[in-house]
Amino acid sequence: MRNHEVTERHLLLDKNGQLAEPGWSRQLIQEYRREDIKAPKFRIKEWDYYLIMNEDFAVALTISDLGYMGMISASFIDFTKPWEHTESVLTAVPMGRFNLPSDSKDGVTMYKAKDKRVIMKFEVKNGKRYLKCKFKDFDGDKDFMCNIVLKQPEQDTMVIATPWDEKHHFYYNQKINNMPAAGWAEYDGKRYNFDPTTDFGILDWGRGVWTYDNYWYWGSGSGYVDGVPVGFNIGYGFGNTSAATENVIFYDGKAHKIDDVTFHIPEDSYTDPWAFTSSDGRFEMNFIPIIDRASLTDVKVIVSDQHQVFGRMTGTMILDDGTKVELKDFLCFAEEVHNKY
Repeated sequence: MRNHEVTERHLLLDKNGQLAEPGWSRQLIQEYRREDIKAPKFRIKEWDYYLIMNEDFAVALTISDLGYMGMISASFIDFTKPWEHTESVLTAVPMGRFNLPSDSKDGVTMYKAKDKRVIMKFEVKNGKRYLKCKFKDFDGDKDFMCNIVLKQPEQDTMVIATPWDEKHHFYYNQKINNMPAAGWAEYDGKRYNFDPTTDFGILDWGRGVWTYDNYWYWGSGSGYVDGVPVGFNIGYGFGNTSAATENVIFYDGKAHKIDDVTFHIPEDSYTDPWAFTSSDGRFEMNFIPIIDRASLTDVKVIVSDQHQVFGRMTGTMILDDGTKVELKDFLCFAEEVHNKY
């Protein structure tokens, strides 16, 4: 059955290092244990990625252990100009030394550069996520820093356990939308404040063993429609999705599962209008870009070509009971990424 929902708690991987039960779930109920993985350590990918947005600006923070490379990254995006800057630090062969937590419910994810240029810390406790970053010389001689708190309500999330066709390859991923955001970011001497009554953060929590050469497509948004918290997660390219897609509509804390969504990306420019269509007719959108946060890393063996496009969606989402939810100029992002790593 397509879109199989996992509902019972058990280990993520069997004794052979294969996914025990491919599918999706509303919470992180399959237990990830790094020691159960049968693939070489340099093939294991683990990351915590946070994006915090409001109508005027956004902050993105990443701590990732990609096996033979670590990447710590911060982005600041100003939608009013529009303008963005991303700065990353690469480290050699962490292979588990970052000690990323085995689940998303609690723990500390942290990186501190030896020269103290970058300090980034994510701490989860008591239903809140505390995000702190100090990035010296983030943009030339301009520093960046932030101190943000996300409150995680009692709500559904999107969790996917996806195999690849290659042995011992899998992707275990949780997306958490609609987390009210408080705190601030500071760049070039100016402070930018987040208001938890209007602003949201999302988490992309990923663990797994990836194939070397792959494309993925991902889109997400969180906001309010008629006073109700609404969001979505859409995407594909993450392995063999015959058991389930990762496409979900969030409405008032509940997940409504949908089938395939296709990204129609213009050939000439990522900032031309996009469209999104769905196989079940439950997610039909037009997308007007604001800015393309483009990033290219090419060091021969390792290539990462990213286009994370922020913009506004207008269209219709349909809930499980047939209720139509209309989005109009709904702030979100959609991305196309090609990685060799």
